[in-house]
Amino acid sequence: ITGGAGFIGGTLVRKLLRESNCQIFNIDKFGYASDLTGINNEIKLLGNDLNRRHNIIKVDISNKEILSKTFQDIDPDFVFHLAAESHVDKSIEGPEIFLRSNVLGTFNLLEVSREHFGRISPERKKIFRFHHVSTDEVFGSLDDKGKFSENSLYRPNSPYSASKAASDHFVRAWQSTYGLPISISNCSNNFGPWQLPDKLIPLVIYKAIKDEAI
Repeated sequence: ITGGAGFIGGTLVRKLLRESNCQIFNIDKFGYASDLTGINNEIKLLGNDLNRRHNIIKVDISNKEILSKTFQDIDPDFVFHLAAESHVDKSIEGPEIFLRSNVLGTFNLLEVSREHFGRISPERKKIFRFHHVSTDEVFGSLDDKGKFSENSLYRPNSPYSASKAASDHFVRAWQSTYGLPISISNCSNNFGPWQLPDKLIPLVIYKAIKDEAI
């Protein structure tokens, strides 16, 4: 799982700890939005022996050489790709890191996954999957009426959504060109426990608790 110390990634890790017996390798660069508190609390709740199933690996996916070595060590059966810079306002202030993390990082992950897929046995190839977590923002903005689907036209309107749109296209291309088994989810805005308070809902709640202007 890339980005497993983030909000959505951490939620996925906690779910897998509760509902599976799989070995989890949590790859994260541990930037400003990374936080293992929710995962550590879940492990304490379920039993500290689950620590053996949760392996933390500090790696920036924009570094292909280290990522490739990490993949060889892990030898994964399934890849959940959630690592991404995701704040629209931050992408407007500094778009380059979004290009590096979301586009180059996804490219690197696809390449090391393709190399890995070529090494594993035919039996393991049948179950291997690269799942890419994207966003509905790649489809642009809705008017007062209407809805998006996976068949909507791509119309990204920010550096963030443009970088995610580019990563979507790379993922699809690696399936079409190289036969890498992939899936993509374009989810809408998420909210819930352990979300970083620079997002809308936790920010409003935080300001209300502090009796600050909203």
